[in-house]
Amino acid sequence: MITHDIGIDLGTASTLVSLNKQGIIINEPSVVAINKLTGKVLAVGAEARRMIGRTPANIVAVKPLEDGVISDFDSTEAMIRYFIYRVYEEFPKLLKLRKPRVIIGIP
Repeated sequence: MITHDIGIDLGTASTLVSLNKQGIIINEPSVVAINKLTGKVLAVGAEARRMIGRTPANIVAVKPLEDGVISDFDSTEAMIRYFIYRVYEEFPKLLKLRKPRVIIGIP
């Protein structure tokens, strides 16, 4: 049986996601926009970076990795979930039959 591997390289500046036999399919900033009042994640990646300085005070942009370590576990989890969801959106046929293995590298 064919398995599909998703590789995620969590970096302090950007996150790369690759799919076997496809190469790098996502290259986005490692940024998460969060509503401070509700704790809800509003945006991830490039969309979150575009929100920096253009949002009300209750919305903050968080860099979940700093100096090579995970500094905010909840934001990191939200970011990983978002990127895996994006892979499923962009390649639904490839991932439809079997669950992929996910390999995550951090600095």
